[in-house]
Amino acid sequence: MTLAELVDGPLWTVALSVFVAGVAWRLLVLIGTGWKRDLSHPRSGSLGGAIRGVVGRFLPRQGMAGRLRLHLVAGYLFHLGLFALLFFAAPHVDFYRDRLFGFGWTPLPHWAFVLAAEAAFLGLMLLWLNRVLNPVTRLISESGDHAASVLTFLVMLTGCLALARSHETLRLLHFFVVELFMIYFPFSRLMHSFSFLLSRAAQGAHYGRRGVRV
Repeated sequence: MTLAELVDGPLWTVALSVFVAGVAWRLLVLIGTGWKRDLSHPRSGSLGGAIRGVVGRFLPRQGMAGRLRLHLVAGYLFHLGLFALLFFAAPHVDFYRDRLFGFGWTPLPHWAFVLAAEAAFLGLMLLWLNRVLNPVTRLISESGDHAASVLTFLVMLTGCLALARSHETLRLLHFFVVELFMIYFPFSRLMHSFSFLLSRAAQGAHYGRRGVRV
């Protein structure tokens, strides 16, 4: 078996299986954990609180925007840029059509891909620099936070290098790093990509029931 056959075949199958099973298991554990039953009389609806908890947390609270300006701007640059690259970069759209879903959609034009890539790289680097230079974030950061940042950076970097699709070695390198990323994902802080909606909704529902706006 050649390296290309290994990366495109068994290793991809293992990575996809670990990713799907790991994410599903983590989410099921999170949902099944629940919380202590609230016996108090509800002052407001939980659903409205859950919606406010999810939507309202996308922007900082009044009075905190100045302190979180860098984190807010860098976070949106990175997450929106990465979202555009992940789902609308032409090679990814081709991959989803050929290997996963059997259908595709209109990809980003090249100029939009370049802008999205620059935004994602800039946001990621600013977030990491803030993590290592800010005394507070440096204190609360763990090795897993840095590992997630480095691995995400390598995924994006190898993806840009393989964009031309003229060198098979670069494509295999990118695919291999992505598979490592997928295996690592369910067991890392990267799970917040899925769990943040559930946690925000649960917190919002809890406070909504008590009549507290969040």
